[in-house]
Amino acid sequence: MNRIILSVGRKKYRFFICSLLILTTSLTAFAQDQQTRLRLTDQTSREPVSGATFECGNTKGISDESGFIRIGLTESSTLIISHVQYGKQTFTAAQIKQAKKTGLLELTAKSHLLQPVTFLQLHASAGEQESMYFRVEDQLAHDAGQLLEQFSSISGIRKSGAYGFDPVLRGFKYDQINLVIDGVQGATAGCPNRMDPASSQVPLNMIVRAEVLKGPHSLRYGSAFGGTVNFKSADLWFSDQPHLSGRISSSYETNGNIYRAEGVAGFSSKVTDLKLFGSYSTGTDYTDGDGIDIPANFNRRNVGGKLGVKLSGSQNLSVMVANNYASNVDFPSLAMDLRKDNTWLFNLAHAAQFHKRKLTSWHTHLYTTLVDHLMDNLDKVMTPRMVDANTAAKTYNAGGRTELRFDFNLGWLYAGTDMRIENAEGNRDRTMLMGPMTGQTLTDHVWQDALVRKNGLFAEYHYQQSNYHLVFSGRLELNHAEAQNPDTNFKNLYGDLASDLINPSFSAGGTYMLSQSASVGLWLGSAQRSPGLAERYINFFPIGLDPYELVGNPDLKAETNNQADIVFSYKKEKTDINITVYASLLQHYISSEIRSDLQPRMATAPGVRQFVNIDKAVHTGFEFSWTQMFGTHFQQITELAYTYGKNRVTDEALPEIPPMEFRYRLMGSFIQQKLQAEISFRHSFKQDRIAASYGENKTPTFQVIDLKTSYRITPDLSFRTGINNLLNEAYYEHLSRNINGSTRPLYSPGRSFYFSLAFNFP
Repeated sequence: MNRIILSVGRKKYRFFICSLLILTTSLTAFAQDQQTRLRLTDQTSREPVSGATFECGNTKGISDESGFIRIGLTESSTLIISHVQYGKQTFTAAQIKQAKKTGLLELTAKSHLLQPVTFLQLHASAGEQESMYFRVEDQLAHDAGQLLEQFSSISGIRKSGAYGFDPVLRGFKYDQINLVIDGVQGATAGCPNRMDPASSQVPLNMIVRAEVLKGPHSLRYGSAFGGTVNFKSADLWFSDQPHLSGRISSSYETNGNIYRAEGVAGFSSKVTDLKLFGSYSTGTDYTDGDGIDIPANFNRRNVGGKLGVKLSGSQNLSVMVANNYASNVDFPSLAMDLRKDNTWLFNLAHAAQFHKRKLTSWHTHLYTTLVDHLMDNLDKVMTPRMVDANTAAKTYNAGGRTELRFDFNLGWLYAGTDMRIENAEGNRDRTMLMGPMTGQTLTDHVWQDALVRKNGLFAEYHYQQSNYHLVFSGRLELNHAEAQNPDTNFKNLYGDLASDLINPSFSAGGTYMLSQSASVGLWLGSAQRSPGLAERYINFFPIGLDPYELVGNPDLKAETNNQADIVFSYKKEKTDINITVYASLLQHYISSEIRSDLQPRMATAPGVRQFVNIDKAVHTGFEFSWTQMFGTHFQQITELAYTYGKNRVTDEALPEIPPMEFRYRLMGSFIQQKLQAEISFRHSFKQDRIAASYGENKTPTFQVIDLKTSYRITPDLSFRTGINNLLNEAYYEHLSRNINGSTRPLYSPGRSFYFSLAFNFP
């Protein structure tokens, strides 16, 4: 680890020292007048409404990112609020005084959302965005990748039956997706085969919602090549009186003997907000629909805390520390199992609000994520057993971002800078058990102590009128990569292993209200992404779809996604329809090709693949959703999603593109909303557009039915139960890998009953 720190050099220390000074130096205090401070929230979701223009007497402005406004209040004051989603709403002085008691002013949606959404509220943002607000059963989940599959546009690559699901958004995967916590914090997988993708490091019971920003349009949070997944933790909450709060929940699932428990304890006062959280999950083998047992042991715990301090009426400082620990996780699709994965996450954040000036807020974050990963094949059944192997790896992902917001009469601007450093080091040790080399141990430099540093500048401007909303976004990123401890054979293959690339990205688009019920949006974007650590420096390791060993390529060019999205939305009181059509022209698309002149390190590998650029490829598809209310008790949600990918050089389908999928949910609410029930149906069409040259196989159609119900026993105590895979369907996902050493895919669990109980402390 000392090499990691020293290699970054003095520039890194200057960055962190300057950022710490920004965080710890007291900013100029601004006198507070007798204005009223209110937070605009959505009446249904209770989420803040940003980007709303308001006028009250001589006071005008736009609600900030947290939904706050400040107004001067008199006996005859009238507050007028305008927003593309909520239309124009007027509040009297009496209504404002009533809202002052809670500090919240609720808005009722009148027109449709800026972007399509399955069933929940969105914020104004660049491009398309879906949001999911976490329920207790979501916060009990142990794997964020599996949780994200609730979005119709997201699938998951599965190498284990219970852990480490790697999200795929519209056919984009791995480093093509920017997955972050609170818009900044990332994680780098220690396992070359991504047993521990970034999604597996998200502490779900401290997260309140997940935002999926699709396409290369929202560029504030990093390189958004195929899209951004942003997990957002709860905002700081201060109370006039000391206040204790908390939550305890637990669940049990029969198929796989899965037990989960989580809890949160909180204390708030006028100047502090402390939250302590923890979770534990464990499971064993499950049975698929054919009655076959699938190895699926896992054990995972998470502990941490977040402390917020109010420095003044306009400044907050917060620090978050979390530890994720996974052990003895079965990966039947891989040659090794996860023995341990010990990850620490640190985050320091400062927020300042300013009043009566164009600059309205300043947010700064610093973070570090440290991963200590170990995997081996000691529990694998092999006949004959020729080798004992283990890989120990450590990764380091650190950086920060600072962002300013400026408010103008009819718009607002975000501008800032960020930096991210990724480093991976680790070796594979192979002890020979048979043959002439019996007893000898061979060491392979898997990661070569590779490092990637990204420095970015970004800006996003919003211009809003009563019937349309325009967004212009841009980003410029400098990308430097090097191998600090290169393998001799790898260096001989390429010579100079350093790489420096400049990645410009930009997007423009907007939404136009055709009527109070209908809107149409057009988004155009172009984003460049430099190759990641594995694509540049992986050293003869089988990390792809087939058993070929892959070798990195530091000479790769940056790939470019030129994408257009057309969005149509229609909303009435009980009807919500969204249609999205998108198309991407991909240049210098990063893929791989077989190199017959290179020899693999392992005798079990049929050959070697090298990462290369493909001149042209395409992604296109559509998404449809329809939400309909029936009376006061029933609601249905219908969704259809499809993605098409093609290599235009070889005229072959791109690998690992999920098939078309149809989903239907019927929900009912009874006994004053205490009792809720749901039946869901999912139909996955067959996938016969495959990349045979990558060893990809066709996937048959399947359908799954789930049932769930919940009852709120008291305002603070709730019970939930359900049945997954009601008909005990034997099926597997197209993105599930085959069992290692077998042609049988990794099948999903058969019928399973689950029960959960949750108690909230007020």
